[in-house]
Amino acid sequence: MGADPMSLAAAMAGAEMGRSLRAFSVRKDTKAHGTGGRLVGPVEAGEKVAVLDDTVTTGGALSEAIDVLELAQVVVTQVIVLVDRSYGVVEEICRSRNLEYTALIRPADLGVE
Repeated sequence: MGADPMSLAAAMAGAEMGRSLRAFSVRKDTKAHGTGGRLVGPVEAGEKVAVLDDTVTTGGALSEAIDVLELAQVVVTQVIVLVDRSYGVVEEICRSRNLEYTALIRPADLGVE
């Protein structure tokens, strides 16, 4: 759940700038306790959202989270990741899904090829 603090920070920064952003999470697995399900937080069918992730390597978990959102009829419009270690794989996955993609840091930015 490394992206949880990022989404909360984004919502808080948005609030400071006068924008109403809400943070939510996509659980890895369905839980039997609490509200259950995989979506946690204030997100509903028909809403447009950005998906934030801390680190991507293969894009598997990210793709699964997008699938969960789309199954719930939540409209994913863009993906933003802090560190992309996929060497273009995740960007291509997003492109194939017609999603805007932004990676803040890539290996080359850190001098790692």
